[in-house]
Amino acid sequence: MQYSEIMVRYGELSTKGKNRMRFIKQLRRNIKDVLSPFPGIEITADRDRAHVYLNGTDYEAVAENLKEVFGIQNFSPVYKVDKSIPALEAAVLEIMTSIYKEGMTFKISSKRSDHSFEQDSRELNVTLGDVVFRNFPYAKVAMKGPDINLQVEIREEAAYLTHERIRAAGGLPVGTSGKGMLMLSGGIDSPVAGYLALKRGVEIEAVHFASPPYTSPGALQKAHDLTRKLTKFGGNIQFIEVPFTEIQEEIKEKAPEAYLMTLTRRFMLRITDRIREVRGGQIIVNGESLGQVASQTVESMQAINAVSSTPIIRPVVTMDKLEIIDIAQAIDTFDISIQPFEDCCTIFAPDRPKTNPKIKNVEQYEQRLDIDGLVERAVAGIKVTEITPQVQQDQVDDLIEDLL
Repeated sequence: MQYSEIMVRYGELSTKGKNRMRFIKQLRRNIKDVLSPFPGIEITADRDRAHVYLNGTDYEAVAENLKEVFGIQNFSPVYKVDKSIPALEAAVLEIMTSIYKEGMTFKISSKRSDHSFEQDSRELNVTLGDVVFRNFPYAKVAMKGPDINLQVEIREEAAYLTHERIRAAGGLPVGTSGKGMLMLSGGIDSPVAGYLALKRGVEIEAVHFASPPYTSPGALQKAHDLTRKLTKFGGNIQFIEVPFTEIQEEIKEKAPEAYLMTLTRRFMLRITDRIREVRGGQIIVNGESLGQVASQTVESMQAINAVSSTPIIRPVVTMDKLEIIDIAQAIDTFDISIQPFEDCCTIFAPDRPKTNPKIKNVEQYEQRLDIDGLVERAVAGIKVTEITPQVQQDQVDDLIEDLL
């Protein structure tokens, strides 16, 4: 038997009351985006659950992608059979033959949505349970905590059976907690920060600073690849490339070396905030971890933050590097992040950056620079690209094999 659909159960959405359908509609859009590489599937969603109709698409590939979508608590693959007692008996026998082993307990849980069906739920439990007893001498029922809970649902159009419940990502559907601009450097920390923001329902746009020829096309591709990894949690992400060469050259020429990092980060924050304003964002998200590098001391953060009053969310601020690496490996961004391409934060990094920068000194050095002009030219030169989910190579191979 082949699975016909996947039944999706919601997570925290059950607590949303009158706003519940807004969250569910957003989750449906996210599922559609994440599963866009799989043509032919259909998605419906109501107050209680969503359904992904496979229409012949490989279940395993779709399930691997569904596991990562925030807002889904768990899901079950479902068999569709004719709505008749003989068809149900045959399906139960086939399913149990493939999964039921001696020493295991079982339970039949029937639900009759179509009340015109010839047996009610209690009668159907008995009928289908008898199939198991007749064919498995070692059959043993457990009403609480069975090894196999075979669920049967009689709907208007057909009957459906499932026995698995697969845990998914939980969290909130991406896009239900507003929009944030993720400052994506290409290192280990910022993709993890983006992932954690997505988990709480924040729609992110990735802002990446590029300084050609000092930064290479490889560094830009690396940032694209990291963004694509994040799309699997909630769908398409807008990638914003910011031209930063002029600003970095100006800072290097006109400011003391010890303050290069502080001034650079202040410009990055100004530009990100301006992009946020233009594109309707509400917050800024970054990967700062307290005390990890010179720009992430409390004093440095204070000096850098002074250029913006916009809330800055730092999901990894209290984590040590090993904790961040663990998450990066779990979400499959680590190997990309450690690729040896320099980004804007490293190309002109001073040997001894200021860890306790004085705001009055920073402002004095910035008087040598055309702040407004530099920021406006950078914002005017941004390039926006929509990054979409990508089928993994093994999934591509499976799809090709199915077509052949």
